[in-house]
Amino acid sequence: MTTPLSTWADGAAKTAILQFIACVTNPDGSEFVPPEDRIATFDNDGTLWCEQPLQTQFFFGRDQLQKMADEDPDLKARQPYKAFLEHDIGTIKEFGKQGFFEVASIAHAGMTEDDFHSHARDWLVHARNPANGQRFVDLVYRPQLELMEYLRQNGFRVFIVSGGGIDLIRAFSEEVYGIARSQVVGSSVRTRMEVSDGKVSLLKLAELQSFDDREAKVQNIALHIGRRPIFAFGNSDGDLAMLRYTLSGSGLRLALLLHHDDGEREFAYDREFAVSPLAEALDRAEEFGITVVSLKNDWNEVYAEQCSFREE
Repeated sequence: MTTPLSTWADGAAKTAILQFIACVTNPDGSEFVPPEDRIATFDNDGTLWCEQPLQTQFFFGRDQLQKMADEDPDLKARQPYKAFLEHDIGTIKEFGKQGFFEVASIAHAGMTEDDFHSHARDWLVHARNPANGQRFVDLVYRPQLELMEYLRQNGFRVFIVSGGGIDLIRAFSEEVYGIARSQVVGSSVRTRMEVSDGKVSLLKLAELQSFDDREAKVQNIALHIGRRPIFAFGNSDGDLAMLRYTLSGSGLRLALLLHHDDGEREFAYDREFAVSPLAEALDRAEEFGITVVSLKNDWNEVYAEQCSFREE
């Protein structure tokens, strides 16, 4: 029989996870949780896959923006487009994660939902991280894939709750993570229903509907999932509200925080990552009852093998 969480090093974090799952799934135990309430939520960027040097959403939006600039050269001289097109990291960081998404929403405005899905998949098949030359979809954390599968085996429903674009994540979540598109919660733009030749479609607008970060994560969990998670995993201050919301419910609960502290196998960063810092959550983890996971010490492996994500 395969040992659960074999890619996790033996230690406090692995023990906490295994004990938690064992307790909430034991029908004879005092901490038993019925399957319908076994909700697990994971952040995406930096929690399930690599987010350095910048989140994938940035590169996705920038590539589309470049096409727009080729048609309208005036964009190259206007902010925030100028910073994104020139990869001006200092200025980009001033815009923050929400700025990423707002620029991406402008770049993809006018697409139908179906066209966006096809465009996103085509881009993800070939797009590569500039830091290491690997495809973004191949920079998924193997220990997290193993953990999510173990949770599913034990009757959990696993959701992604991310500041990234909901439609971009839905383009690959089923094949890469094994998470249904309907179980992805993320940032979104407003849409407009249009009818043409008797066919109904949704058109993306250049208008933010919800930026799914910090307190908005809690609000969107209630809106889209309808149950408070009993298990949550994040990696930044943007996830702190979700982790605290999870721990604030009754019964046994577990919230984990991934600390990127391995510059040899991945990247080492926390509070200095201006776009998505880890500062308050790390400083107050013990106070709030959050379990800190050290990438360096708690993971035997980092990246999964090359995934089978291909063109449809």
